[in-house]
Amino acid sequence: MIRKKAGMDTEILHQVKYEPAGVVGGYTDRILRVDLSKQKIAVQELPPDFKDKYVGGRGYALKLIWDDTTADTRYDSPDNILAMASGPLGNEPGFPGTGKFIVGTISPLTDTFIDSNVGGHFGPLLKLAGFDALAVSGISKKDVVVLIDGDAGTVSIAAAPAYDKEIDSGALSFGRRLLSDINGGEFSDSFAAVTAGGGASHARFGIVNSLYFDRRRNRIRSKQAGRGGTGTVMRYKRLRAIAVHSSLPRANGNNAVNREGVREAGSQLKEVVSQSDPKQLNLEAWGTTILSEYMDKFHLLPINNYQYGQSPESAQLFARVFYEKYFSKKMPDGCYYGCNLACAKGAEDVELTRGPRAGQKVSIDGPEYETVAAVSCLGIFDPHFVMEYNWYCDEYGLDTISTGVTIAFFMECFQRGFLTARDIGYELKFGDMEAAGRLLHEIARGEGFGKIAGQGVARGKNWVAGKYAARTRTPEQAALAELNKFGMEVKGLEFSMYVTKESLAQQGGYGFALKGPQHDEAWLIFIDQVHKELPTFEHKANALKWFPLIRTWFNATGLCKLPWIDVRNPAAAGTSEPAKNLPTLAHYVKYLNSTTGSNKTLEDVLDDSERLYILQKLINLRQGKGTRASDRIPLRAMGPAFLNEYESRAEYYEKWLQEKLGDGESLPSSPEQRHKLLIDRRMQAYQQLCDIVYEKKGFTSEGIPKRETVQKFGLLDKQADRLLARFGV
Repeated sequence: MIRKKAGMDTEILHQVKYEPAGVVGGYTDRILRVDLSKQKIAVQELPPDFKDKYVGGRGYALKLIWDDTTADTRYDSPDNILAMASGPLGNEPGFPGTGKFIVGTISPLTDTFIDSNVGGHFGPLLKLAGFDALAVSGISKKDVVVLIDGDAGTVSIAAAPAYDKEIDSGALSFGRRLLSDINGGEFSDSFAAVTAGGGASHARFGIVNSLYFDRRRNRIRSKQAGRGGTGTVMRYKRLRAIAVHSSLPRANGNNAVNREGVREAGSQLKEVVSQSDPKQLNLEAWGTTILSEYMDKFHLLPINNYQYGQSPESAQLFARVFYEKYFSKKMPDGCYYGCNLACAKGAEDVELTRGPRAGQKVSIDGPEYETVAAVSCLGIFDPHFVMEYNWYCDEYGLDTISTGVTIAFFMECFQRGFLTARDIGYELKFGDMEAAGRLLHEIARGEGFGKIAGQGVARGKNWVAGKYAARTRTPEQAALAELNKFGMEVKGLEFSMYVTKESLAQQGGYGFALKGPQHDEAWLIFIDQVHKELPTFEHKANALKWFPLIRTWFNATGLCKLPWIDVRNPAAAGTSEPAKNLPTLAHYVKYLNSTTGSNKTLEDVLDDSERLYILQKLINLRQGKGTRASDRIPLRAMGPAFLNEYESRAEYYEKWLQEKLGDGESLPSSPEQRHKLLIDRRMQAYQQLCDIVYEKKGFTSEGIPKRETVQKFGLLDKQADRLLARFGV
């Protein structure tokens, strides 16, 4: 039971008693509702068919946003929902990667639905405490924490503890102190929390940290719901943390219908992971930092704001450097019990050399590939800077991806003369660690140029265009057109860390991604550029229909995708489509059926996912981000936006052009003309891809779901009917 440490300064503002529901077949059939404006707590019982239609995780978050918000809802609206939900397959130590849950909301960056998939113990403990999901609405008048105690059967809204300034401002520091205090001064793996740091109050790309106690490392660790500003929403609601407690055992915590089937499926997948991962990416040793080397080799590392995909300096950011200098050796590092992929790397006693905490030794969780690549995006190749950047972003509560891409955008604005040192307050050059660090801290504090940078790339483009137009008397729209070439965002969300110039499939993966260009929805770069498994337009279009659906299912069920997508089952080589890794997916389907008592096939799973995909598309349409126009990608995503990029890889681009030219056609004589021809062909290819993919998805040529598509999945309610009619569908 939650027991406050003596002297913990907090006041219970409202508390309710409840009888925790037992988990049956992976579900409790309950949602916990917390209204911070009214200080109201309610337990919502779900009808029997709710889980059949919306599955869990992303599906539950989507349904809550669809029903409880409107086209006018924005991130700071009281009716905005901050939803946290696991799924029926979360919380099973006998199966790899079951610690995942979803944080979903209306995004401060995109103004439409965003969700982030995050690990740790919070999702499993929330389920054991009796809830499939948590939905927070309203805005508190004072900073609060929510305490969920499954053992005591209480849910409380309490005044946020008043810690000293250093602790109070940091998501990690605050969460560690809170988890200790509510457990009488000790840590326990039966407690977990989510927090948002002070930086999330000043930037639109704040994160939610998922904190849990790691018994092996004997410290609190963190994972992040990083994309789209989930932490910004949490801080705006004046919700500092949510803590959950349950001492129920994890083993068979889902009360599976067929426990032996779960055991068999888990054993089979663990065997694939243990035998194949060491021969492939070896994530158990390197973590996802191994991707840095692959991305650099294939010209995919986003160097200097995605201008270049490779650098002679990149080796300083390869996996071996982090393994030898920072990662703890021989330390099993799964972010939840039972995951033998164990890719969640960490480091101990790293001394900070920059920023307000310089001289302090800290523990760091990560870095993941995306954080390493975000630093390369700044033109920086210093591994210690990566570690410090990782820690500060987590402590401040800032997304390492959006922070890196945003700073890199402004660096390029400075490089190309759109901004001056006077505009920024100092020179902001690629490769300048002091300037990059200074802007990071300004963003977190909401000071100086950080006030502008904290708004993200989409809003930053408009600010820069206005400044440049006023200084040079250039038409503002002309300036904005140039900035659109290299402002790496779609739908308002900054790109994740893959150069797409040479991968049409990944261009579509980013452009069509419903939340914006995030890799978890359609990560096709590896199978397209590395394995060369999508050679034709048809292959690419089919992948852009299929992969987002199966990935949606992982986000709905409470599962990590890496044991499927990053560990290729040797048996997949004997299938017609090895990239789908179907032999491994068979283990997942068996796990689903054994847990819930269903009798689904993989096609049934895809249908369940497509229903959620269409629902998310409808939300996008309602919020103004659901048409073909919203799927446009910046010029740099399609090819070299400027001549310097073209000339750095001219041999490749000229070979590509020659292959596309018809008989009797020859390359133009000048590099400028060849560059223009390349861009024209790439833009045509992307539009052609749009046409094909929309048709496969059951959309109109404008990217709007056809009425029969919506009806097929039982989603044509009154709201959807009115929405489609408004668009003439």
